[in-house]
Amino acid sequence: MSSALPRYIARRLLQLAPIVLIIVLMTYLLLRLAPGDLVDVMAGESGAATAEYMAELRRQFSLDQSSMTIFWNYLQGLARLDLGFSFRNGAPVLDLILTRVGPTLLLMSASILIAAVAGVALGVISAKRRGTVLDEAISTLSTLGFATPVFWVGLVLIVVFSVQLRWLPASGMGTIGGPGLTTWAGLWDLLRHLTLPAATLSFFYLSIYVRITRSAMLEVYGLDFVRTARAKGLSETRVALRHVLRNALLPVVTITGLQLGSLLGGSIVVETVFSWPGLGRLAFDAVFQRDINLLLGIFLFSSFLVVVMNLFIDVLYAFLDPRIVTQRS
Repeated sequence: MSSALPRYIARRLLQLAPIVLIIVLMTYLLLRLAPGDLVDVMAGESGAATAEYMAELRRQFSLDQSSMTIFWNYLQGLARLDLGFSFRNGAPVLDLILTRVGPTLLLMSASILIAAVAGVALGVISAKRRGTVLDEAISTLSTLGFATPVFWVGLVLIVVFSVQLRWLPASGMGTIGGPGLTTWAGLWDLLRHLTLPAATLSFFYLSIYVRITRSAMLEVYGLDFVRTARAKGLSETRVALRHVLRNALLPVVTITGLQLGSLLGGSIVVETVFSWPGLGRLAFDAVFQRDINLLLGIFLFSSFLVVVMNLFIDVLYAFLDPRIVTQRS
């Protein structure tokens, strides 16, 4: 396993690299098919602009070249790790992304942690209490998670916990003029601002974890080694946690890897609702500003982020089930 794992990781990297390039190409083509560009947006905001002035702006921003030339120049910049320049924000794209990626990773990590821990726990309880009122209540909760739009959950939480109860802030990542993150008061302020966005984003994925864990647990319960463990006199709690849950976690790890891309997409909605200063909000603003360089940079960076996370999930899966490495080596 020790010698096969590096080869497995290298092969996965070679397989995933073309995927990122295809995503960049498709994103570029879709953005180019959309009507208008940065100059049109700037002209609309100014109220009026002559054709000569707009032509000069397109020349200044290199928008007067052909689409293939612009895309080829962009690829050459990528080879130098240059994601381009955001003329709208007056800053390099990479600098803008690096200032926003931290809040997005924090939101995603908190959401997936809440969803995984709570979802697996509820799934275990539901499987152990199959057919009871508690099982029906948990199944109803997971159904609501599937059926309820993310933005609606966010708005309800804002109305209840921010407007009515006034327990938690409704927007932002921290109190304006509040304590810095280097103090306990600052960390507590960050946690209070993180609670509602993380709970909103995790609600849908919690339902998935509940369903997957429950189904996997019930399937493992019917295997021979579980009956053998019970015949040895082990308690039901030990059978469930040590024998059943350990084998049922494999599909949970798999679904985590599949959710990473949609989790990043869902953060766009959540960050917009809660004014969370992350990549999703930056991408939302870039769409309306027709900032193609910034959008391409965000999609490329997000794709790379998802690829790295999926690689981590693959490695974790290989540790949980070493047969994957030996079978694919």
